[in-house]
Amino acid sequence: MSTPLSVNTGRDAHGQLVVSAIGEIDASNVTDFAEAVAAASADCADALVVDLSAVDYLDSAAINALAPHAESLEIIANPILMRVLRVSGLSELAKVREAPPTDDR
Repeated sequence: MSTPLSVNTGRDAHGQLVVSAIGEIDASNVTDFAEAVAAASADCADALVVDLSAVDYLDSAAINALAPHAESLEIIANPILMRVLRVSGLSELAKVREAPPTDDR
């Protein structure tokens, strides 16, 4: 059974390409996420924004999906994800910033 995940690609108010994920990213659903990041990276001349502010969990499968594109990514991460992004070393390869707090957190 696949863990619930919603992945959308669009442009922000400044025209920058953004891949947004909502839910949890793990081995059961990483394919959709990885395909969205790879496709957007191929279409993006500037840094690709990956918005993980609504992601509550990610495992090594998600890290592996992001790693090949890391140098061209700007990741906005839910504060709960910051430790795994640091420990994995992804924060040394990609620009990573903590998402601002919301009423939910």
